[in-house]
Amino acid sequence: MAYTVEFAPEALEQLAALYRYIAMEASPDIAKGYTDAVVNHCEELRTFPHRGNQRDDIRPGLRITNYRKRTVIAFAVDAKQVSILGVFYGGQDFKAALQSELDD
Repeated sequence: MAYTVEFAPEALEQLAALYRYIAMEASPDIAKGYTDAVVNHCEELRTFPHRGNQRDDIRPGLRITNYRKRTVIAFAVDAKQVSILGVFYGGQDFKAALQSELDD
């Protein structure tokens, strides 16, 4: 069974910020290539959604996977959908961010 993949508004904002950062530091073409690859990596979760590490210690149902060892992708899986909750680049404190979202 194939799952759907949905991006939370916060994850889309984080992808846009990542794009802007890479575009400024390198080039828009490199930024587009990298962020497109991150999105494709997320979309691959539709065929094998339970990959990565389960992190219930941060948030119930949370799973974490990495893209190229520099980007942390936080997501949750239900019966038919993978929800991308956050995309954290370059050592950002994903634990604190995801816990504070839960507290809000």
